[in-house]
Amino acid sequence: MAGSKVLIADDEKNIAEGLTMILSEDGYATEMATDGEEAWQKLQAGGYGLVLADLKMPRLDGLELFARMRENGIESEFIMITGEASVDSAVEAMRHGAYDYLTKPLDLDRLKALIPKALEKYDVRTANLQLQKQLESLTKYEDMVGQSEEMREIFSVIEAVAPSNASVLIIGESGTGKELVARAIHRKSSRVKGPFIALNCGAFPREILENELFGHEKGAFTGAINEKAGAFELADGGTLFLDEVAEMEADVQVKFLRAIEQRLFRRLGGKKEISVDIRVIAATNKDVEKALEDGVLREDLYHRLAVIPLVLPPLRDRTGDLKLLAQEFLQRYAQDHGKDIEGFTEGALDYIQTYSWPGNVRELKNAVERAVILATNDRIEAKELQPRQAALEEREARVPVGSSLEEAERIVMLKTLAFTNGDVKKAASILGCPQKKLKEVVTEALK
Repeated sequence: MAGSKVLIADDEKNIAEGLTMILSEDGYATEMATDGEEAWQKLQAGGYGLVLADLKMPRLDGLELFARMRENGIESEFIMITGEASVDSAVEAMRHGAYDYLTKPLDLDRLKALIPKALEKYDVRTANLQLQKQLESLTKYEDMVGQSEEMREIFSVIEAVAPSNASVLIIGESGTGKELVARAIHRKSSRVKGPFIALNCGAFPREILENELFGHEKGAFTGAINEKAGAFELADGGTLFLDEVAEMEADVQVKFLRAIEQRLFRRLGGKKEISVDIRVIAATNKDVEKALEDGVLREDLYHRLAVIPLVLPPLRDRTGDLKLLAQEFLQRYAQDHGKDIEGFTEGALDYIQTYSWPGNVRELKNAVERAVILATNDRIEAKELQPRQAALEEREARVPVGSSLEEAERIVMLKTLAFTNGDVKKAASILGCPQKKLKEVVTEALK
C-alpha cells in the first residue's frame, strides 16, 4: 500500500507485535520498538510516514518522543496510544501537531480508518516540502528566470494548477511574461503533446477577431473562397491562450463565453456545431476590478475564466531578480550577436537596480540586447542601457534660456518624461495632454 513505513512503539511487547502483524497483513510496511529511545534511534534513519506510540514507555515516553521529533524536523505523522486516565496528555500532543490519539483497549476499526488518512497527509506534506526546496534552489523554471519569493510563489501555483483542466486568468502589466506562464502551464500539463495556440485579442478589429476565434465556411463573406479553421478548432486536444482578453467587444465576449462553457461553436457562416476538447488560459493587463465596473469585461466571462486567477508581479516588485535576469539576457544576446562581454560595470548594475522598469521584463530584455549591440568594451556601461534617456537629456540641455512658450512647453514635457523614466502614458496623465503629442516631442528630440 503506502510507500512510507509505520513505526509501532510500545513497551508491551504483545501489543507491539500484534499491531505489527495486523498492519502487515493489511499491506503496510511496519517496524516496532519496545521503548521510546529505541523508537527515536529508528526514526533518525528516516522513511517513516507514521508513528504509533504508547504514551507511557521507559527511557522516553510518547510525549517526549513526539517533542524530540518536531524539534529535529522529523515530519512523520504521530498517533498517540493512551489509557483513559491520560487522555489529556494525548489531547495536548494534538494541539502541538499530533494527528490523533487512540485509547486502550484499541478500537481496531478506528485504527484502520485513521492510518491511510494519516499516511496520505504525510505524503502530501512531504511532496509539498520537496517541491518548495526544489523551487527555492531554482534560478530558471521553464522559460522563466527568477529566484525571488514572488516568482517562487508563481512557480508553485503553476505546478499545482497545470495537471488540472481548470481555466486560468493571468493578470499582470505588459511585459511581465504572461505568455511564458501560459506556455509553462501547457508544458506541465497532460496536454503537452497537443497544440498551444496563442491569439492576441487586442490585435484584431471585432469582425476579424471573431473569424480568428471561430473560423469560417467557404462563402461565409466576400473573399471567403475557402473554409478556415479558427483558434478554437486549431487548439483541439491542447491549450488555447487568449491574451488581452478584455479587449474583446461585448458581443464577441458573449459568443466566446458560450463556446468555452460548452466547448461547442460554429464557424462563421456555418450551421454545424463543432465540439472541441481544449483548456483555456486567458490574460489581461487591465485593472480587472475597474474593467468589470466599467463593463469592459463581462462579469460572467471573468468568473468563467478566473477559476484560477494568477497575478504576475511587476518587475519593480522583483528587485531580487533584476541582476539575475540582466545576466541571463546578457549571456543570451552576447552569444547571439557574437560579442565577447564579461558583464556589467558597477554603474550599470546600480542603474539596473534603481530604474523602475515600467515596461517590466520585456523592457529590461530589450535594454540589455540594445546595450550588447552598442557595447565597445568587455563590460556594459550604464549609458549603453539608457541611450534614449541620454539623448533626451542631451537635447534638453541644448534649449537656450529665454526660449519661446512653445520651446518651454517642450522642455516641461521632456522633464516630465525623464521624471517618469520614459513612461509616455504616465507623463501624458501628469501633463493632461495626448500621448500622441508627447510621442511627437520625443521623436523630434531624438533627431
